[in-house]
Formats: sequence, structure tokens, C-alpha cells
Amino acid sequence: MSAIVKGPVMLYTEQTPNPESLKFVTNRMLYPQLTADFREEALAKEWSPLATALFEQPYVKGVYIANNFVTITKQFNYQWEDVMLEAKNFIKKYIESNGEDKEAIIKTGFAEAKAKLDAENVAQYEGEEGELVEKIKELINTYVKPAVEMDGGNIEFKSFNKGIVTVILQGSCSGCPSSTVTLKAGIEGMLKRMVPQVQEVVSEMG
Repeated sequence: MSAIVKGPVMLYTEQTPNPESLKFVTNRMLYPQLTADFREEALAKEWSPLATALFEQPYVKGVYIANNFVTITKQFNYQWEDVMLEAKNFIKKYIESNGEDKEAIIKTGFAEAKAKLDAENVAQYEGEEGELVEKIKELINTYVKPAVEMDGGNIEFKSFNKGIVTVILQGSCSGCPSSTVTLKAGIEGMLKRMVPQVQEVVSEMG
């Protein structure tokens, strides 16, 4: 029986609405159906050898890994035309060397640790308010999250208090100049229509 030979690692870049972030898309699944946002090196060192390796590059400010892509947010004093090819080759070589070893991408247990952390950060709701919050979360997950992921980012519900929904922006969405417009014109508009109790949507950076 002949061994199954996997094709070469393919990698291409996609622009994101954030000029500081670039999405590197590969033909290999890196972190299926899950998201990992590393805003600082300490968290990367604990959970992701790939993110740690990227943080060792001087131009890397943040790393976001989901499904089959990596979004890099660069330091302001670098230009993409100077470092894009270098970053692309680096990710390609890393996946070629370590792609079969999922622990080399994200360590086992990260999803559980993240869920626990998220639960601690998200306020608890009961009764009618609890039902409202579930509806808001469902709308964000169904209508907003997939579009945001296409742009190399992520959005998470954080809290609902006196009509104000707070969300956390991650990946390319964090610090993106157009995220305010998206938040107000798109997300806030939709939530106000679908959930009349929502008065405003505000964001925090992940």
C-alpha cells in the first residue's frame, strides 16, 4: 500500500480592513473551528510555539490563528512591502516542518483555558436578561463573526449592561480604523433592530 503524499504547503496573503494586519491563508487546517488571539508574547509562549516563533520576528506585534489562516499585526515602524515576503516564507517553512504536529501550532488545553478565562470575564445573567444576552450572543455568532473572520479577525461578546453591549475585537479588528464604522453602522444597527433593548454597542480591544 503506497503512502499518502500530501501536496505542498500553499500560502497566499489577503488584505484586511486594518492596514496594520495581513491575513496569511494556507491550504492546511491549523486550528479547526477555534480561534487563538495572542496580543502579547507571554501568552504565546505559554500556548503556541507558532505564535512564539512569529513574535521573535521584530516586525510582529500580534498573532491571531484560526482555521486555515494566521493574521499578523505588524509594528507601526515597518511597512508590509518590506516584510510581507519574509513573513510568508517564515510561516510556510514552519508549517512544512511542523504542520503535522498540532502541538507545534496551538498546545492542547488552550481552548479550555480560554473558555475558562472568557467565562470569568463575562458577567453572569439570569431570567429575562439571560434570555436577552443569549439572543445577542447568537446574533453576533451567526451574523457578525463569520464576516469578521473573513477579514482575519474575531469578535466576542463581553457584557450587556443598561442597554449597552460590550464586545471584544481581536485579530485584524483590534485597532482597525474601520472597525468603529463597522461596529456602529453594522453591528449596532442590526442589534438595535433585532433586540430593541439594545441602545449602543461599544468595543474593547482583545
